[in-house]
Amino acid sequence: MEQRNVLAEAGACIRPIVGSRPFGLLLALLTATFVLHPSTVHAEGERANGVALGLPVALAKAIQHNKELAAFEFRLEEQLGRVQQAGLVPNPELKVVLEDAVGSGKFSGFSRAQTTLSLEWVLEGRIRRRRVGVAAARSSLLALDAEILRLDVAAETAQHFLSSLANQARLENASEAVSLAEQLVGAVKRRVRAGKSPSAELARAEAELAAMRLARDDITHELSIAYHRLAAQWGDMEPGFSSVGGDLLALPTTEPFPTLAAHIEQNPQFTRFVSEARVAEANVRAAEARRWPTLRPTLGVRRYEETDDAALYAELTIPLPLFSRNQGQLTESRAALAKTRADASAARVRVHTVLFELYEELQHHLHRAETLDDEIIPRLAQALEETRRGYEQGRYSYFEWGIVQADLIAARNELIEASTGVHRLVIALERLTGESMTRP
Repeated sequence: MEQRNVLAEAGACIRPIVGSRPFGLLLALLTATFVLHPSTVHAEGERANGVALGLPVALAKAIQHNKELAAFEFRLEEQLGRVQQAGLVPNPELKVVLEDAVGSGKFSGFSRAQTTLSLEWVLEGRIRRRRVGVAAARSSLLALDAEILRLDVAAETAQHFLSSLANQARLENASEAVSLAEQLVGAVKRRVRAGKSPSAELARAEAELAAMRLARDDITHELSIAYHRLAAQWGDMEPGFSSVGGDLLALPTTEPFPTLAAHIEQNPQFTRFVSEARVAEANVRAAEARRWPTLRPTLGVRRYEETDDAALYAELTIPLPLFSRNQGQLTESRAALAKTRADASAARVRVHTVLFELYEELQHHLHRAETLDDEIIPRLAQALEETRRGYEQGRYSYFEWGIVQADLIAARNELIEASTGVHRLVIALERLTGESMTRP
């Protein structure tokens, strides 16, 4: 009964690779970052042209169809076989012994022969239970590896989705820059025709317009590459969508750092250290169990040809443990357990440091994005409108209009990059802690 319970527990560790704790992170990625409110779509609908692909659909497709996850299924099947093998009981041995036969004198022939037919088996007991325990612990470790891989796929998909969304915003800003440059060219043409500006201003304005269009073309190519990388997450050679949906400028409200630091233990790597420690502990117990002798009982029937009688035959073989032949493996197992605990302690310090660095960088990106959006861009937009009117009235030069326009375009680009950095850091922090780091 104990063996069956351990085997059932080990199998349960492996099978549910889709419905476990790491989907808390998937939900965090779905609800806490930059994507949901403007882009709720259905899986079949996103294939149609003109329909934006939402992050929930992208994540679901990646988890369901990612090639690396599919290959990992076979590793899980292999481990199930190892768990089964660990719990197998040794087969009994049939032994036939013939004595006092085919000798000399009165022992010639078979008249005084003794024939013994017996069954011999090994009583593993504790050793088998410990062996199954090791296999069960390794099953938990492999199941956790599957969870970590699924989290990696989800985080990588979110990063590719973010790159696509950021390039869409860059393309929109580049198109706006082209539109502003066209307005500038039109205004300069009117002043040149009226003899109020030199023709060199028109040549410069047209050159800047051409440069803006070239920059827009570059971003178009980058966007196409981002779409293909996103589609590759679920094995598609061509993207079956024409855009991704989300609000890049919707910045999250983050939890304070102490709250985040309290979730360090939720890091999947720490959970893996716990599983590795369980494997090491199971190996120590198995090594200790092998120090005890393995009993070999034998039970059979002996027939005496001389009297035509039969009798029960029993034998018990008990190895004498005068010398331990498992000292090296026991030392190795204990050292592996100590190493795992030391690695976990060192990793905790590293993760805390990285977490703090990412959090500080996130706060810097948030501050930049908020300042650009609330203070710099509105003032530059107002300045551009006033400069445009002043240029047409002859109060400002072409150079002044161009400077303000370039500053506004640059500020909008900085806002896109700062917002992209915020979301990229949010994904990294949630991947690091295994928990959502934003408030609803």
